[in-house]
Amino acid sequence: MIFLLQKTLIYAAPLLIVALAGMFAERSGIINLALEGEMIFGAFIGAIFARFFLNNGIMTGNIQMFFVVILLIAGISGGIFSILLSISAVKLKADQTIGGTALNMLAPAIVNAFALSLFNSEKVQMPANFSGYVIKNPELGPIAQIFGDKAYISTYIIIGLFIILSVWIYKTRTGLRMRACGEHPQAAASVGINVFKMRYLGTTISGVLAGIGGYAYIATVANGTAESSVGGMGFLALAIMIFGNWKPLGIALGALLFGFLKCIGPVSSSIQFLKNLGLPMYFYNIIPYVVVLVVLALTAKKSGCPKAEGIPYDKGMR
Repeated sequence: MIFLLQKTLIYAAPLLIVALAGMFAERSGIINLALEGEMIFGAFIGAIFARFFLNNGIMTGNIQMFFVVILLIAGISGGIFSILLSISAVKLKADQTIGGTALNMLAPAIVNAFALSLFNSEKVQMPANFSGYVIKNPELGPIAQIFGDKAYISTYIIIGLFIILSVWIYKTRTGLRMRACGEHPQAAASVGINVFKMRYLGTTISGVLAGIGGYAYIATVANGTAESSVGGMGFLALAIMIFGNWKPLGIALGALLFGFLKCIGPVSSSIQFLKNLGLPMYFYNIIPYVVVLVVLALTAKKSGCPKAEGIPYDKGMR
């Protein structure tokens, strides 16, 4: 049971932070369908820097600190990539669904083009000696046992970021202003809030978190391979955000649920009951996406989405 919970956390961590990324954008009033593309772009840039630093002997002394730096670079890359969505949605007032879809198509194209030109391959594999992103717990306490005798440092970072940002968006003045811009931007503007600034901020934070989630995914789940796909994790994170009703607690529960469903396939051969069923791993791999369709169908009428999400802000509108 503990083994399954440990594997669930590995899959749930990227989903958790990327679903929170979607919440930040939509709470500010921008629909961020580009989460998948931001994950791909952040993971790719992070993998390039990881290869460069390790191949040139940079920061080999403290590999865990090095991993944190690469995670930060991936986040910044995702934030920069999200500016394209911000400009499209805020400045140009373009359709946000089309803009997000375009970025999801642009990111794989960029990755393939640069990977082929730089590495003569559509995939970027981080060096084999990049194994220091694991924290070892020699003396396990009751809570630490959940993570096992070793855990990815990204899991700790993501959980910490999730808690801090969940408190920030609900308990700070800037967080309140951002949420107001997603509910009624005209009312927010009437009390002096810069709606454009808040929407740029929400979308950029969303891109940073998606970039972090993308790199965490390739480092923990995809065996250090960055390519033009993250296995649909961005779209699954969007579903988790909707399942969680755009609230951090609901998102956390949804991430654990879908993290559990995602890990069933890879661990099915290690669980005797599932092994005895004799079903192929591909069967278990489709379960999360089938559950997504069912959950979205059941919760469609109870949506608590921000009222102004997806609606371009017009100063003259009342």
